[in-house]
Amino acid sequence: MTELLDLAERVAGWTRGGEQVEAYVARTHDTSVRVYDGDVESLSSAQTEGIGVRVIAGQRQGFAYAGSLDETSLRETLDDARDNAGFGTVDEFLGLPAPDGVPAAELDLFRVELAAFPTDRKVQLAIELDRVVRAADPRIRGVETAEYGDASIEAAIASSTGVRAHARRTTCSLYAYAIAGEGADTQTGYGWSIGRAPDDLDVSRAASMAAERATRLLGATKPASRRVTAVLDPMVTASFLGVLSGALSGESVLKGRSMFAGREGEQVAVVGLTLTDDPTNPEARGASCYDAEGLATRRNVLIENGVLQGFVQNAYTARRAGAASTGSAVRGGFKTTPGVGTRALALVPGTRTQQELLSDIGDGLLVLSVQGLHSGANPVSGDFSVGCEGLVVRDGVAAEPVREATIASTLQRMLHDVVGVGSDLEWLPGGAAGLSLAIRDVTLSGA
Repeated sequence: MTELLDLAERVAGWTRGGEQVEAYVARTHDTSVRVYDGDVESLSSAQTEGIGVRVIAGQRQGFAYAGSLDETSLRETLDDARDNAGFGTVDEFLGLPAPDGVPAAELDLFRVELAAFPTDRKVQLAIELDRVVRAADPRIRGVETAEYGDASIEAAIASSTGVRAHARRTTCSLYAYAIAGEGADTQTGYGWSIGRAPDDLDVSRAASMAAERATRLLGATKPASRRVTAVLDPMVTASFLGVLSGALSGESVLKGRSMFAGREGEQVAVVGLTLTDDPTNPEARGASCYDAEGLATRRNVLIENGVLQGFVQNAYTARRAGAASTGSAVRGGFKTTPGVGTRALALVPGTRTQQELLSDIGDGLLVLSVQGLHSGANPVSGDFSVGCEGLVVRDGVAAEPVREATIASTLQRMLHDVVGVGSDLEWLPGGAAGLSLAIRDVTLSGA
């Protein structure tokens, strides 16, 4: 038994009659190094730990947290949560989950070598990244930032309903933001490399990605307005799935904020398109053995062959919907109560490379980046209108760059207008995987 799980079980064991108690205990150690112009601009290293306690009594919920794990703090936090429950709103659906019998996946997400990796090597990696980006292309005029970051995260959950869970994971990354120019024209681009241990990181990959993204749009102009078939670059597809994830949340459905509400069993996308959320996949950045309520995570099929199968649920939203939790509780740490969301959203890949998709469409647009997703994409109405940059596709080949353009449609139409799914699946930073995705009949607005 780990120290954190032992603490969580002790607090859960202090339950009184007529109440349910959940203790969530977490400890995080993270490091961040930022380099500018070849020198260290900032370096930070911190450890945080704390506990969040939920108490449910009389159909009311109380919550409290503390940034300390000493005996006094544990007892005071539980007492505060009990007091807060007295002021809660009566809700017949409140209740902690009980173990549901789903076995937890055995995932190897923790690397002990991260703790032994010296700080001076972390600094060297960030400095080397800055240097390699500058040398990657003569058109690179500077590097706005080159960063190294890592985190070691451990959490445990125990409840009076019998839930017991413990998990830990490590993550580290390199990130660069480059500036390129020709004459008066300047462009920016970013690149990254991510892994679970420093040996997973690739300086050359992160640098070349940043340089390529910064230089490939030099000379870009406004495109002519027209309707096109657009091929979304993997990073853009991941952002697109991030918008869809909001509409696939059981919480959004309950609040009337999902365009998919009440459409289970309907054809909501083109035949052949399948969308899953699978935190048990160790390649996913959001991989986890357990959700934020201590239930085992599992592979959830949300859209299968174009048909909506259901939504991700935590214990509360599932109870409200008359369903079962999908092991999809999420939370931002010990200071918050559980919400519901996806961790590892991905389309089942096709068999075509990005170049083959471009050849298939003949003429169109390769969308390399989008702007304004939060304001221009609405998972409630489905409206979709965002700024974009990319490359014109002519005779099946990526040609001249374009910018200061907008692509528009609706999320509902885009799902039905998919004409090609790429084979280039890649797990990216965030909670979704990217791949190339071809969508016909998109409105391109430019000059």
